[in-house]
Amino acid sequence: MSTAPLLAVEDLRVDFAAEGGLLEAVRGISFTLEPGEILGIVGESGSGKSVTAHAIMRLLAANGNISGGSVRYRGEDVASLDKQALRRYRGRQVAMIFQEPGRSFDPIYSIGRSLAETLRAHEPGLSDEEARTRSVRLLEEVHVSNAAGRLENFPHQFSGGLLQRIMIAHALAGEPAVLIADEPTTALDVTIQAGIIELLLELRSRRNLAILFITHNLALISGFADRLIVMYGGLLMEEGPVEEVLRAPSHPYTAGLIAGLIPFGSHYSADLLRIMAGTPPDPMHPEPGCPFAPRCPLVTGECRRTVPPVVRESTAYRCIVPGRKEAGLFEISPGGAVP
Repeated sequence: MSTAPLLAVEDLRVDFAAEGGLLEAVRGISFTLEPGEILGIVGESGSGKSVTAHAIMRLLAANGNISGGSVRYRGEDVASLDKQALRRYRGRQVAMIFQEPGRSFDPIYSIGRSLAETLRAHEPGLSDEEARTRSVRLLEEVHVSNAAGRLENFPHQFSGGLLQRIMIAHALAGEPAVLIADEPTTALDVTIQAGIIELLLELRSRRNLAILFITHNLALISGFADRLIVMYGGLLMEEGPVEEVLRAPSHPYTAGLIAGLIPFGSHYSADLLRIMAGTPPDPMHPEPGCPFAPRCPLVTGECRRTVPPVVRESTAYRCIVPGRKEAGLFEISPGGAVP
């Protein structure tokens, strides 16, 4: 007897009513997430990554609309949840953390007060002493030193890295099974990023936490995620085990992202940097065919006419040109030096 995935997104479509017409932010994306799994989503700004995450949480702006497909948590359609069920779903089943954690805190609330408020949102009858004990335990779990002593501190008294750890503590307060991390390391130094990644791996191991990790940083996700989704123009371009996708990309866009990675120790005077010419598509006026067609070095007439179907082999990819795609497809940056 088969069981439903922990989280299942099926042909999800999201659009926004804008002054110039309908903005198609997500145009049909499907994936699943299982307990203890880390799924990474990468792509340029405007590819639909964060909108997908907000749709899963039903946190779209007032002009946003899930126009097609479904999001299911343990088989239950999230779109059908009433207000009470939605309150239980957010935080207790699926929680979310954001980039730039300083913007997520009320500056006039101490950390202890904000944690207690979060805990009571899930358990209204919690006493002051129970809330304090639980708050200290959560801060200790995310490795905030002197946890009890720091409950009285305010957000401005913490660094960005510590605030992100405290934000993770808030997300864990409801004991969720899924954590959505929307570019949680973008505003942090590289060494602090590594600490956050180590913490998330630790929480995955201890809590069997499933993590949906959204980032621009392909290098960061390469040693962190189990599977990888590459998005562009609101569509899934490629999906598969992270090692296989990065070793042998099947979509030109994935190859272009890999080509743009700068290896540690490289220098502009001696190393080549390849670029993807052009700009991302306009979601208000999507291409009739593959959204990557205007920038693709392998484009054909068929690519421009219709959106390619997803081909499922060892990985899944949306491209009619078979075979592995190489970084050498892309031109050298005008500033790139020839050794």
